[in-house]
Amino acid sequence: MTLPSMDAADLAATIVGHDARPAYRLTHDGQDLTTRFQGRLISLTLVDNRGFEADQLDIELDDSDGLLALPEKGVRLQLALGWEDTGLVDKGSYKVDEIEHAGPPDRLTIRARSADLASDMTTRKERSFRNQTIGDLVRAIAGKNELVAVIAAKLADVVIEHLDQTGESDANLLTRLAKDHDAISTVKQGKLLFIQAGAALSASGVPLPTVTITRASGDTHNFLIADRENYNGVKAYYQDTRRAMKGEVVIDASNATVRQEEPATSKGILHLPALPTPPNPDNVKVLRHIYATKSNAERAACAEWARMQRGVASFCITLARGRPDMFPELRTKVSGWKPQIDNTGWTITKVTHRLTEQGYTTSLDLELRPDLVLVDN
Repeated sequence: MTLPSMDAADLAATIVGHDARPAYRLTHDGQDLTTRFQGRLISLTLVDNRGFEADQLDIELDDSDGLLALPEKGVRLQLALGWEDTGLVDKGSYKVDEIEHAGPPDRLTIRARSADLASDMTTRKERSFRNQTIGDLVRAIAGKNELVAVIAAKLADVVIEHLDQTGESDANLLTRLAKDHDAISTVKQGKLLFIQAGAALSASGVPLPTVTITRASGDTHNFLIADRENYNGVKAYYQDTRRAMKGEVVIDASNATVRQEEPATSKGILHLPALPTPPNPDNVKVLRHIYATKSNAERAACAEWARMQRGVASFCITLARGRPDMFPELRTKVSGWKPQIDNTGWTITKVTHRLTEQGYTTSLDLELRPDLVLVDN
């Protein structure tokens, strides 16, 4: 029997339900602005990024009658998204920093970015840190910016022997420190988070459950598997003060530390091809920064190696019924696709919410959880 074909709108209605209505709420200083936009909203798009990359809110409005007033820059908007039948989810505060008017037909676009970062977090500073733990450093920066520090237990007691902050903001410093430890640092809901990549912690530091997405809830998808940047290792340099020379470390599949957090069966799991040991010296990725100690260089090289493994495969899904509860770093299990996709653990790296007259969808960008990827030997 041949089933009748359905366009995207019919498919979304089948999955979401004809009676389900998307909803949103925009407020400013406690004043509800939603009713002002009724009948004018063309689209509302929220991009939720990982780390200190600012989240972005775009609101496009119909101004064909010319009656809309241009808002002031610097205004802070609070957004909640969801569905009338299940309620709204708070999506944070955003500061208007760009206004665009175009036409015909005339339309107004209000562009705002996440307003979590205090000015001191983005101010350049000159200082050095010696023999401090990551926990001490993060708590000090958090306290100065009136934030609550949430730090992964595995990272809190790691000692930083030497770290220079030269013409660099605290946000950039934390991003660099996180990169060297395969971690994520970000500000969410008044909290400064410094957690392992893919750790799936809430803003209060509580572990979050893995969410499951089935193909029946999806609209479109794209799975891609590719070479790992064609590198078979990572090299990092450090200053060897005892011998007054530059030392080096090389990390590859033979000596990288693997975080095996739960058993994985080989059936249906993505297998990465075995790499030559030792790695070809002409085919390693060289980190440009020269580290103060050998241990710092090793940690940075291991972190970069782990990122390269996560880059082996990517998976993008657009959900026909928007999920306002989705956010980056959330662990995800999928089902209904190929076994190699379904049986591999994923972590959300980017979430895009889009609300229009046609409905409300959520697009997810996912990367591999390296602790569930097997390397063939």
